[in-house]
Amino acid sequence: MIIRKLRLQRGWSQEQLSQLSGLSIRTIQRIEQGQKAGLESLKSLAAVFEIQVSDLQMEPPMNKEITITEDEKQAIEYVKSIKEFYSHLVTYLLVITGLFVINYFTSPDYWWAVWPALGWGIGIVSHALSAFEILNIFGPEWERKQVEKRLGRKL
Repeated sequence: MIIRKLRLQRGWSQEQLSQLSGLSIRTIQRIEQGQKAGLESLKSLAAVFEIQVSDLQMEPPMNKEITITEDEKQAIEYVKSIKEFYSHLVTYLLVITGLFVINYFTSPDYWWAVWPALGWGIGIVSHALSAFEILNIFGPEWERKQVEKRLGRKL
């Protein structure tokens, strides 16, 4: 977990840390998920983060978790939303391409695949506006107001 926090503090992705340390992305993922790292892996990571190996080996107390700041939480959520958008976009492109191929071979005189492409495309644009925080109608402020409303509190 300390590896993840150090990586996020520097604004690095797992891929970037992998390149800088010479470790595989899978190794980085395993270490961040709490698996024990070998000494050579720890040496590589310590060199990248410019800290002592012993600092990486420190375990948090059993009843105390490593705290993540509010800024770090927001950054993680932002990256997750962008990742979800790109996943959605790739799915859209694959499915719509498949529909156009099917359309071409089954009824090339009428392009019915345009309709799902347009409909789903509107959803993709909406998702992009939300993920990249260009137009965020249902953002944190809206959520807070809804929670307050449900709890019967005055704003």
